Amino acid sequence: MARYRKYAGGDPLAPPVDLAEALDAIGQDVMAGYSPERAMREFLRRGGRDQQGLDDLARRVAAKRRELTQRHNLDGTLQEVRELLDRAVLEERKQLARDAMMDDADRAFREMRLDSLSPNTAAAVTELSSYDWQSREAREAYEQIKDLLGREMLDQRFAGMKQALEGATDEDRAAVNEMLTDLNGLLEKHAMGEDTPEDFADFMDKHGDFFPEDPQDIDELLDALAQRSAAAQRMLNSMSPEQRAELMQLSQQAFGSPALMESLARLDSNLQMLRPGEDWGGSEEFEGQEGLGLGDGTGVLQDLAELDQLSEQLSQSYAGSRLDDVDLDALARQLGEDAAVDARTLAEIERALRDTGQLERGSDGDLRLTPKAMRQLGKALLRDVAERMSGRQGQRDLRRAGAAGDLSGATRQWAFGDTEPWDVPRTITNAVRRTAGEGGLGAGVRLTVDDIEIQETEDRTRAAVALLVDTSFSMAMDGRWVPMKRTALALHTLIRSRFRGDDLQLISFGRAARTMEIEELTALDAMWDKGTNLHHALLLANRHFRKHPTAQPVLLIVTDGEPTSHLEPDGEVFFAYPPHPLTIAYAVRELDNARRLGAQTTFFRLGEDPGLARFVDSMAARVEGRVVAPELDDLGAAVVGSYLGSRSDRPGFDGYGGWGGRGWWAG
Repeated sequence: MARYRKYAGGDPLAPPVDLAEALDAIGQDVMAGYSPERAMREFLRRGGRDQQGLDDLARRVAAKRRELTQRHNLDGTLQEVRELLDRAVLEERKQLARDAMMDDADRAFREMRLDSLSPNTAAAVTELSSYDWQSREAREAYEQIKDLLGREMLDQRFAGMKQALEGATDEDRAAVNEMLTDLNGLLEKHAMGEDTPEDFADFMDKHGDFFPEDPQDIDELLDALAQRSAAAQRMLNSMSPEQRAELMQLSQQAFGSPALMESLARLDSNLQMLRPGEDWGGSEEFEGQEGLGLGDGTGVLQDLAELDQLSEQLSQSYAGSRLDDVDLDALARQLGEDAAVDARTLAEIERALRDTGQLERGSDGDLRLTPKAMRQLGKALLRDVAERMSGRQGQRDLRRAGAAGDLSGATRQWAFGDTEPWDVPRTITNAVRRTAGEGGLGAGVRLTVDDIEIQETEDRTRAAVALLVDTSFSMAMDGRWVPMKRTALALHTLIRSRFRGDDLQLISFGRAARTMEIEELTALDAMWDKGTNLHHALLLANRHFRKHPTAQPVLLIVTDGEPTSHLEPDGEVFFAYPPHPLTIAYAVRELDNARRLGAQTTFFRLGEDPGLARFVDSMAARVEGRVVAPELDDLGAAVVGSYLGSRSDRPGFDGYGGWGGRGWWAG
C-alpha cells in the first residue's frame, strides 16, 4: 500500500549552500587560535550575514518557553467548572423563586442546601450530585460539569478528545470505555512480551479513529501516549496542593462515574512501567493570567518538554553532537517553518564542510582544514588584497603571470581576457576526467570553459622569497596575530598558484626562530614568550637564499618590536630588554649578509613605537631597503604589493601596490 506524507527535504530547486562565507569565518577563527572543530561550531552558532545561527534559534526557543509560562496558569478547568456551577445554582434559585406551586417547606429546604454549599468547588459539586434539580437549565449546566471533566480527563491523555466528545452520547462514552479497556489489555500483554503485530493491527482497525497520530507499531503508540501522559503528570505536579486535591475530588464526577478514572489510572500505570525514561516527576511554574484547561495545559507541558529538547539539540554541547540531531518537525511546530529552514541550511553547511573535502580528521583524531580549504581561503584573502590595492592605486587586474615570452612550464585555468596559449594535453585530460566523473564517456567528450588550462609565460627572474613574521608576545597582545597569518596565507597562495617558479620560505621569530609550513603557521596558537629574535630569523632566511643561488632573493620582514634576543654561538638563546648592543649587532650582521646575497629588503613596521621606527629606518637605509608602516587591515596588500614589485625599476615605487614586471592575478 502506498503511503504519502509531507515533503521534508527543503526547496528542491534551491542552489547548493555557499560555503565561502563559512570557510572564511572558520579560517579566520583558526588563525586566531581556535581548533577547526571549534571554529566550525562557532560559525554555526553565529550564522552568516543572511543566515540565523544556532544561538539565534536557541534564543527564540527560550523566548517561546518564557512566553508560555508567563502567559498561562493552571486554573482553567477549575474556573470553567466554577462558572458552570454558579450558572446551575443561579438558574435553580430563579426556578425556586418563580415556582408558585412548590411547597414552601420544600422550597425553604432546597434554598437552605444551596445556601450552605461549600466554598470549595469540588466539594460543592459532590454535595450536589444527589440534588433533585427543579430547573432544566440548572440540570443541564450541572451535567455539563460531569461531561467537561470527562472530556478534559481524556484530553489529557488523547489530544483532541475534548472537542471530539463535545455533546457525546452514551454510545460514544461506551466506545471510549471499550477503547481504554482494549488499550490497557494490549499494553499489559506487551509488557509480558506476549503481544504480536497482529494484536496491534487489530487494535488499530477497531480504535484507530482515536489516534490521529497514526502510529505504525506499538512502540510509536507507546511513545505518543507516554509523552502525553507524562506531560499530564507534570501538570498535576505543577499545581498547588489545594488545586491538586480539588481536581482529584472533581475527577470522580467525570461522566458521572468513577469508571473512567479507574481506566485512566490503569493506563498511566502501564505507561510508566513501559516508558520509565519519560519525565514523570518534573514540574513547571506558571505565572500568567490566562487559565489552561487540563487538555490544553497538558499540551503546553508537552510544548515545554519539546522546547527543552530543542534547546539541548541546538546547544550541541553533548558528545558526538551533529546538527542532524535537531528535530526539524518540532522546530517548525514551535517556531515556524522559517526556523526549520535555517536549521536545515546550517546542517547542510556542516555536512558539506565535512563531506566535500573542506575539513578532515588527522591521524591524531583532530579536525583540520584540508589543503583544498586552505587554497580556497587563500584565494578569498587574495581577492581582498586585490580590492585594497586597486582601491588605492587604481590599477587594473592583469590576470597575468608574465607577458609574451618564454614558457615558464607552469599552467593555470583560463580566465576571461587571457591571451596565453592553451596547454592542450592538460585541457583534454581535464575534459576526459570531468566527463568520466559524470558517467558520460559513452557519449563522447565535450570541452567546457572550466576544462581549459593555459601556459604561463616567463618574463621575470625567478625569486627566492623569505617572509619573516614576528610571533613575539606583543603581536598577540596588540591584536596583530590574525592579520599576520592572513598576510602569510595570501602571499603563500599567490606564489603557489601563480608564481610557482618562486620559492617561498615562511619563518616565524619570537624568542627563537623557525621555518614553518603554511598549515602550521595558520594553526599556530598565540605565543606568550617574550623575545624578538630577528638575528635567528635572518640566519634562516640567508640559508634559504643560499639554497637558491640563481634566484633573486626577496626579504620581507613583518615586525612590531626591536630585536631583544639573539642566537649565541653555542646555540643558546640570549634575551635582554632593553635590547642589548650585541643583539643589535648580530641582527645587523645577518642583514648585511642578506644584502651581499643580493636580497631586496622591505620592512613592514607595525605600531607607532618611536624606538622601533628609528631602528627599522636605520636598518632599511643600511641595506637600501624600504620601510612600509601599514594599518593592520592593509598589511596583506602591503606585503603582496612589495613582493609583486620587488623587481620594479619605475621611479618612485614605494613597495605598496606596484607590481612592475611580475604582473598580477586575483580571482
